[in-house]
Amino acid sequence: MRRVIVRRSSVHGKGVFAMRPLAAGERVLEYKGEITAWRDAVRRHRREGVEGHTFLFGLSDGRVIDGGRGGNSARWLNHACAPNCETIEDGNRIFIHTLRPVHAGEELFIEYLLAIDDPSDEEVRAQYVCRCAAAGCRQSMLADRDSDQTEARSRLRRSR
Repeated sequence: MRRVIVRRSSVHGKGVFAMRPLAAGERVLEYKGEITAWRDAVRRHRREGVEGHTFLFGLSDGRVIDGGRGGNSARWLNHACAPNCETIEDGNRIFIHTLRPVHAGEELFIEYLLAIDDPSDEEVRAQYVCRCAAAGCRQSMLADRDSDQTEARSRLRRSR
């Protein structure tokens, strides 16, 4: 039986939902796509991409997985400030694991902790407002610029 399905999300656009109960610590998905240099991925997104939909996932070696090219359903994971999943890097692969038990029908979330080129530009920051409505919501999908989050759990990046 399939574990997840992509469908309309009340948080934002499409989302990934559990089709059956998932145990805490369960590996649910791999974030797939073309592995390339950041520069190439950003250039391609500026030329071909849709604003507000970038599927770039940074690897610790400086490259990126472009989920928009050969990606899978993991690219539709939405952000939440209190996520029920986390990302784990293993070499040049990213896996999505549950942080706690997840009920059938529940949407899966990761914390994006996005990085942008100019974090002091309030107009740009406003494009990354969080819609998760969780208790303690940070009101932003961006990494907290006042704390040391250079090793962001998801290392997703949005480009303008």
